[in-house]
Formats: sequence, C-alpha cells, structure tokens
Amino acid sequence: MDIVAPPAAPGAKATGERRGLVIVHTGHGKGKSTAAFGLALRAHGRGKPVRIYQFMKVPSARFGEHRVFETLGVPIEGLGDGFSWKSRDLEHSAQLARDGWLRAEATIRAGTHFLVVLDEIMYPLRYGWLPLQPVLDALRERPPQVHVVLTGRNAPDELVALADTVTEMAPVKHHHQAGVPAQRGIED
Repeated sequence: MDIVAPPAAPGAKATGERRGLVIVHTGHGKGKSTAAFGLALRAHGRGKPVRIYQFMKVPSARFGEHRVFETLGVPIEGLGDGFSWKSRDLEHSAQLARDGWLRAEATIRAGTHFLVVLDEIMYPLRYGWLPLQPVLDALRERPPQVHVVLTGRNAPDELVALADTVTEMAPVKHHHQAGVPAQRGIED
C-alpha cells in the first residue's frame, strides 16, 4: 500500500445551478442496486419524497430492501416476474416491463418525487422488452428538480451519454468464484 498525504485544501467548488440529476450505476460488479438504495435512504433521511421501481422483482417480493423501505414508508414496487431464466412466458415478462415503465414514467413526469429509482431497468432495455427512446425522452423532459437513478449491467451508450453521473461497478473478486452461495441480507 502506498502512503499519501491528506489533501491540504478542498477541490474547486462547483459554481453551477443545482438541478435534478440522471445517475447510472452499471457494470458487472456487485453494488449497483445497493448504491441506488443508499441514495434513496439519504434522500428520505432529508425528508425528500422517494419512489423505487424494480423492473425484475415480482410485486410480492419481500427481500431485505422491501422490508426496510416498507418500515420507513418509502414506496418500492416490483414490476416484473423475476429474472428471465425463471420466466415461463417471456412475452408476458416484456409486457410487465412496458406496463411498469408507464407507471415509472408517470412518476418521473409528475415531478412530485425528489428521487425516482429505476432498479434493474437495463435488463428490459437490453432484452428489447422496453424501447430505449421513451426512457431517454422522459429523462430529458422530466421536471428540473427530479433526480433519477437507473441500475443494471450494460447501460446503453445513449443513456450513458445523457446521464450526469455514471459509475461502472467492476468486479475485482467475488465470493461466488470461491463457490460461496448468495447470502441473505447481503444479496437479497
């Protein structure tokens, strides 16, 4: 490990106007949804209205994030029927994604939420279940105070270009490589 000196002064202060941001968490590493949920908790902790849509989770899902957000009064809604390899009818899965997008789009355009999370939206985009252009249009046309976080692997280039902040999670080491299975409270 290299030892470095702590900064002696802060970096340059931003001088632009505050506005809603489009934030993308993508890449093949772990932590995309977790980071988005952290932003949701931060915004909620500041008294800001937050809404979370999960494009691949079923409406009846009861993962750890559902339990805590329900306790806090933050709406979190599963829009899908599980991951594609669990689906019995991919056209039905595609229709759920399209129907879910209409609800998420209405929330974004209404402007009543400070933060809208579109968790795992990259999957229906990449599978062709959901056209990209309406998503890009809604992000461009959203009210200026609305922040939107989008998560999932392989974010389309057009979305990356439109976003204000893009973080790519890159795997360095993962416990699955050592044969360790998913852990409750860590991955669900």
